[in-house]
Amino acid sequence: MAPIITLTAATLLARLTGLLGFDALDDWQLCLRIGLAAMFALTGAVHFVPKFRDDMVRMIPERLPAPALLVAATGVLELAGAAGLLVPATATAAAVCLALLLVAMFPANYSAARRGVPLAGKPATPLGIRTAEQVLFIGLCVLAAL
Repeated sequence: MAPIITLTAATLLARLTGLLGFDALDDWQLCLRIGLAAMFALTGAVHFVPKFRDDMVRMIPERLPAPALLVAATGVLELAGAAGLLVPATATAAAVCLALLLVAMFPANYSAARRGVPLAGKPATPLGIRTAEQVLFIGLCVLAAL
């Protein structure tokens, strides 16, 4: 829920700032990239917070090697993507790469939902909700890339 709240709040705050006269934020796509950057900064950072990291390691399907390394790598990629969304020259590539990263990470989300892996002490998110969130985030990354 925190990623959706962060995405929504940052996007709306950026848009409101644009509507109040800050011309640089008078573009819905830029505001969306700001919202996505805030969300990916949050989700990337929690890959390195022990209470989240341990559960994320358990989310990785057993057939994949080095789950701790995969969690760290995806965290770094999310943080890099968040920064890339804020740089005009890299924003499109960052949005496309983040969409692809979300597709690549879906097996871990699927596995976690099927196995009931909690995240930071909260119950596992049901597969239908996880899938809807992933589709939403991928769609928004695609919109940010256009």
